[in-house]
Amino acid sequence: MAALAVQFQQRFHALAGNIERVIRGKRETIELALITLFSEGHLLIEDVPGTGKTTLARSLAASIEADLRRIQFTPDLLPSDITGVSIFNQSNQKFEFHQGPVFAHIVLADEINRASPKTQAALLEVMEERRVTVDAEPHPVPRPFMVVATQNPVDMDGTYPLPEAQLDRFLMCVSVGYPDHASEVEVLKGMPTGPQVERLPLIARAADVGGMIDFATRIHVADSIYDYVVAVVSATRRSPEVRLGASPRASLALLRACRVKAAAAGRHFVIPEDVKALAAPVLAHRLILTPEAEMRDRTAAAIVAETLAATPGPQALATV
Repeated sequence: MAALAVQFQQRFHALAGNIERVIRGKRETIELALITLFSEGHLLIEDVPGTGKTTLARSLAASIEADLRRIQFTPDLLPSDITGVSIFNQSNQKFEFHQGPVFAHIVLADEINRASPKTQAALLEVMEERRVTVDAEPHPVPRPFMVVATQNPVDMDGTYPLPEAQLDRFLMCVSVGYPDHASEVEVLKGMPTGPQVERLPLIARAADVGGMIDFATRIHVADSIYDYVVAVVSATRRSPEVRLGASPRASLALLRACRVKAAAAGRHFVIPEDVKALAAPVLAHRLILTPEAEMRDRTAAAIVAETLAATPGPQALATV
């Protein structure tokens, strides 16, 4: 088990290093995206234009030889434009299903908050069940399957905020952010001959990714860690500044992500630091703050950090 964890670690960091050739100076964000992939989760990237949101998704797909489909969300986009549609074939007098762009390993949902709620809801089933049902007929999507959605938090005109049910289906929400000075200088020096997405070498194949996903599910979790995860998540529901706390789905998501982070560190067991490192990106976007907290410019990430500080660690829990 330990040897397999080391192999996982080596391939994980090889993937992160490969993507970092294009996305300079954002190692933490890249690793969070990879943790989401190996947790079989979905990623929401909320950031201003031009910071590399789309490039991150393309680099990830290129590194694992994944089929990438991009959907530009607009107000006139229909659910069938995403999932596909059944078309009547005159030659055999039968309806035939024509797959939509959601049938890919990685689906880039660009500016997801610009589509209508009805179109946004078309992703709910496939994100949770990994299949699309059309005319009562289920159609499974390939494995691995990951939705990478982007949204611009600045230009909010003509947008439809994602409902809580859909936010809860994103395992993580991250921000790429602006590069530091040195990284931005390197980007300028490398253009137009520097590393590009199309030139990235292949690090792993889809079958390799599937094997890494399966291995991560076997990472050991002690009873005290289970208690700690539930304690942290349930504490968000009791915060006076939170109107809607994290759901049990958040507990499952946090645990899956912690298993992958442990494997990425070459360990075959989860430690409390894994929970602390991933709590904010996994939980913060699921919290709905009270109007009073928002007026005081409180952030969900700050509340998660305070919750972690106030929650006893596994050792303390074991002695209670």
